[in-house]
Amino acid sequence: MSRLFGTDGVRGRANTDLPPELAYRLGRAATLYFGNRSEGKPKILIGRDTRISGEMLEAALVAGICSAGGCAILAGVIPTPAVAHLTKKINAAAGIVISASHNPFYDNGIKFFGGNGYKLPDAVEDEIEKIVRDIEAGKIFDHPTGAKIGYVERNENFLLEYIDFVVGTTSERFDGMKIVLDCANGAAYKAMPAVLKKLGAEVILIGDKPNGLNINDNCGSTHIENLQAKVLENKADIGIAHDGDADRCLCVDEKGNVIDGDHILVMCAKLMMEVGALAKNTVVATVMSNIGFRQAVEGLGARYEITSVGDRYVLENMLENGYKIGGEQSGHIIFTDYSTTGDGLITALQVLTAMKKSGKSASELNKLMTTFPQVLLNVTVKNKAAGDSDAVKIAIAEGNEELGESGRILVRASGTEPLIRVMAEGPDKMQLDRICNKIVEEVKRADND
Repeated sequence: MSRLFGTDGVRGRANTDLPPELAYRLGRAATLYFGNRSEGKPKILIGRDTRISGEMLEAALVAGICSAGGCAILAGVIPTPAVAHLTKKINAAAGIVISASHNPFYDNGIKFFGGNGYKLPDAVEDEIEKIVRDIEAGKIFDHPTGAKIGYVERNENFLLEYIDFVVGTTSERFDGMKIVLDCANGAAYKAMPAVLKKLGAEVILIGDKPNGLNINDNCGSTHIENLQAKVLENKADIGIAHDGDADRCLCVDEKGNVIDGDHILVMCAKLMMEVGALAKNTVVATVMSNIGFRQAVEGLGARYEITSVGDRYVLENMLENGYKIGGEQSGHIIFTDYSTTGDGLITALQVLTAMKKSGKSASELNKLMTTFPQVLLNVTVKNKAAGDSDAVKIAIAEGNEELGESGRILVRASGTEPLIRVMAEGPDKMQLDRICNKIVEEVKRADND
C-alpha cells in the first residue's frame, strides 16, 4: 500500500483520488491524534483556496473533527501561510489547508500544520495515516456523544488579522509605486490587494475574480506571460504573481523580465547583509537553484548551503543552523524572522522593500544575478532505478567533465510522478541540449532492459 501523504500533504483529483470520505477520516484521525496531546476539545483551524471542491472537502473535514470531539475553526478562503501563522497565534492544536497549490482546479489537497505553525514531520504524518487506516478497517469505535461532540466556530476577522500581520513585516511604504498584481484567482485575491493598498501602492489587478474553476488557469506564478504583458502595457514598476495558495511569489521587472526565486533570494540577501540581518552570512537553496545563483551569492561576499528539492528540507537546514532566508527557484521563499513556512505575500513585500531601500529599479536588482541557460528534460519511466544505471552514470560523468566548472548536471527521480528529470546548466545551450539528450537515451535504454 502506497503512503497516503506525499511531499506536501494528501493530494489528488478531488472526489476521486481525494473523496470527501477520505477527508472525513483525515479530520477524525487528526483530531484523535492531536486530542491525545491537548486538554479539552482540540481546536483545529481550517483554511482553503478558491477551488470548487474546497467547501465539499471542508464540510467533510469538519464532520470528521466534530465526530471525534474537536472544535473546527473555519477561516474561509485564506492563504496557506495565514493558516500557519494563525494556528500558532490562537494556540490551536493544528491547522489544515485545503489546497492543491499551483495545480489545476480539479485537483485538491489537504495539508497539516502543527500547533507551532510548522508542517508536520514525516513521523507524525505516518501516525495520522495509521489512524486513518484503522478507521477504514473499523478498528476505532469510540464516538463521543452528548456534550462531548465537537462544534464549529467561524471567525471572519482572521483574514484582517493576517493582512495586518503581513503589513507589519516591512517598515517601508510604497506610495508612488505602480504594481501589477496577479492573484492566480486563488487564495490571495482579497489579502494581497489589501496589503499593497494599505502601504500606499497603486495596484492593477489581474487573476482576482475566482469562480471555483479558474484558479491557476492561464494566470499566476505558473503562467507569468500575462503578467509580463500587463507590466509593459501599464508601464508599471514591478509585477507580482502568486500561486493558488499564495505560499509562492515570482516577480516581473519593469522591462518584462521574470524575477524567479533564485533572483529574489539574491536581492533580499543583499538587503539583509546591508542591515546586518543575514545570519551567518548564509542563504539556503536547493539543488535546483541555478548555477548563477551560487556565483551571485559569492559575489555578494556571502555563502550558500544546498539542500534536496522541497521547502521542508530548506526549512530543516535553516532551523538547524539558525539561518534566516532560504527558498526555491519556484518562488517558495522562507524568512524565519517572520514566518514558519513560505509566504508569498511577505516575499513580495521584501522585494519591494529592497527596491525602496536601495533606490534601485526592479531590473537593476534583477541584474545582481545572471541566470545560466538551463535544459530540463523529463523522461517517463517504468522503473525509477533506470536513473541509477551504470551507463547513465557514465554519461553524466562525461557531461560533467565536458562542462567543467562552468556548468553542472543533475539527474533525479521525481517524488510525485513516474519520471526521471535530467537537468543541465552552462553557458552554451546547444551543448546542454546534446549532453542532456545523450543522458536521456541512456535512461530510456536502461528502463527497457
